[in-house]
Amino acid sequence: MTLLKPLALAALIAFSSAPFAQETLKIGALVTLSGAGAAWGTGMQHAAELAADDVNAKGGLDVGGKKYKVQVIAYDDKYQANEAVTVANRLVYDDKVKYIIGPVGSAPVLAIQPITEKNQVVVMTLGFTAKALGTDKLYTFRPNVTTAEVAGPQIEWVVKTRNVKRVGALFPNDETGQQIAKDLTTAYGKVGADLAAKEFFERDRVDFVPLITRILAAKVDAIELDGNSPSTAGLITKQARELGFTGTIIRTGGPATQDIVNVAGKQATEGLLVHTPIDPKLPSTAAYAQAYAAKYKRAMNGFSPAFYDGTHLLFEAMRKAGTVSDTAKVVAELEKIKGHKGALGESSWTGKAAYGVDHQLDAPFYVAEVKDGQEVIRARCTASGCK
Repeated sequence: MTLLKPLALAALIAFSSAPFAQETLKIGALVTLSGAGAAWGTGMQHAAELAADDVNAKGGLDVGGKKYKVQVIAYDDKYQANEAVTVANRLVYDDKVKYIIGPVGSAPVLAIQPITEKNQVVVMTLGFTAKALGTDKLYTFRPNVTTAEVAGPQIEWVVKTRNVKRVGALFPNDETGQQIAKDLTTAYGKVGADLAAKEFFERDRVDFVPLITRILAAKVDAIELDGNSPSTAGLITKQARELGFTGTIIRTGGPATQDIVNVAGKQATEGLLVHTPIDPKLPSTAAYAQAYAAKYKRAMNGFSPAFYDGTHLLFEAMRKAGTVSDTAKVVAELEKIKGHKGALGESSWTGKAAYGVDHQLDAPFYVAEVKDGQEVIRARCTASGCK
């Protein structure tokens, strides 16, 4: 056996460590990994990891002449505001992150913003509340469309094509549920339908029979699932069908179809009308779904591509700003990005009219009908309408 001489050994070590030049960029994933919202949070965490894989496979993220290996640090907020605050403190003060993917919920994002905004930490949240974005929250972005963006065009299409007149709905009794109830009441009212019965409940509830019974007593011809976690929406669907409800079941926002089918079964979900932010046949979306399934051995949640694109938008903004540490410069570049081509197709930032800042992603979305457990797209939508 021939031993390498010291200089040759040193050169070999330097060569083997060259791709990342010893610089690490930490990205926090403050998401829900347990409980009813785990499907969303896991999809967001994996989205950030897949985006990190992309740049790491090329030798790292090239910013300002340096190469950074991207490391995703994930923590579970359990979809609770107090847990989210604990995790945010850990990420910001202990792990020293300047970028966070998450949180999932509205209450958690509102709870952590005093920490993240004060420390100029860029946040990519899923939280649906309108209060998440604003001129006083310049470091918060939302890379997914919400009920506020999709409800009008989708509900107009559903009411006109499916003759829906009276709707009942069950909402979580929190910031997310309250906001979605307001948005849906307005959207149904604008097109001549009536959100005639509303029930609010705590997120850990699993028996919905008493609430559904009251809704059915209001003689509704449709039940709305928007705002509920995938597993909760599945339970409501299953229990509504067991009570004999044969009308239309609608999910205006929040991709969750596969999880709903898994809980409720194919028979109970046949004909369900759902919002979906993705067209599985779009080549870029199909490629992402394939990569996700290859790594994690399961189908992605529909929100995941938005956070894959959101993480790549962050990387692009860092490259253009020439810094990973000066987040004010990164935010300035992030806001300028238009026509980004990612897993969702082509998207840009919008939102100034509604929120005062262009921190809301503008991307196409779809209405699908569930047939034999699978989504079949029935309408293609933008903010101006569905057809």
